[in-house]
Amino acid sequence: MEKDLLIGIDIGGTTVKNAIISNQGELIAKWEIPTDLDNQGENVPKDIWSSIENKLAELNLKKERCAGMGVGAPGFIEPETGKVAIAVNIGWKNFQLKEILEKSSGLNVYVDNDANIAALGENWKGSGNQVENMLAVTLGTGVGGGIISNGQIVSGANGTGAEIGHITVEQNGAACNCGRNGCLETVTSATGIVRQAEELIAEGKAASLKKRKDANGVITTKDIFELAADGDKDSKAILDHVFDVLGFTLATVAITVNPAKVVIGGGVSQAGNALLDPLKKAFEKYTLPRTNEACEFVIAQLGNDAGVYGGAYLVLQNS
Repeated sequence: MEKDLLIGIDIGGTTVKNAIISNQGELIAKWEIPTDLDNQGENVPKDIWSSIENKLAELNLKKERCAGMGVGAPGFIEPETGKVAIAVNIGWKNFQLKEILEKSSGLNVYVDNDANIAALGENWKGSGNQVENMLAVTLGTGVGGGIISNGQIVSGANGTGAEIGHITVEQNGAACNCGRNGCLETVTSATGIVRQAEELIAEGKAASLKKRKDANGVITTKDIFELAADGDKDSKAILDHVFDVLGFTLATVAITVNPAKVVIGGGVSQAGNALLDPLKKAFEKYTLPRTNEACEFVIAQLGNDAGVYGGAYLVLQNS
């Protein structure tokens, strides 16, 4: 029987996204299940395979048509073994995800970091358009990165390749969830951007930001972009700093990997050209002209579906 189906799985701290996708990239079905965090997430693999079995039966699709499962998981992954070294928000430590899923499903299973998987998905069916060299950046609660070099994901020696969110950009900077200080994500993530606004408000500055916060109860990155567009100097100063720090960091990474595309995703990317244009200018200021000539900046297209497409593509790459 022809193996013409791929299963993509994107494990998050709240939900697990699943999809059945054809070898050509046609989405046949996608659905979500809740992530069971009880008992350090030990039931998550069982829940995943149970839901896939049910979906295959519902669609009258035979398991034998499936070439395998590609799984994106948060945290530090060992792609060769499929072991999750640590995933704090699920509770996994040295968790044998690949082994467990292969035993329950009888299928080949491939595992990588969720940001890497999202990069593969964007390159296959999103903004990447299947370039050989790409840098994917996710600006959300944190900052995630995925590097595709000569068509292959860069995972590194023990799964920390492309963890660009933890490049130190400010000595003695704000505390990061990784336990260090001054990481890129403390400045350029949605959380980091809002933190800078909150600090100004606490200092009795940034009257427009304070007014917006008083009206809404919170301040968001959307508020900061809107106020900057309306000419608010404090909001503009925050974003100028963000663009400069992120542009400098991406320029440094680009010197190493020479990408044809930088794909920006995550919640902050919803700002569109208000983010992309000044970020590209900052990048141009810090990188080699020849590196810049080869590099296009684009907004990610697939949104929350990037992970399941990337998981499916991981199977296709290994089949």
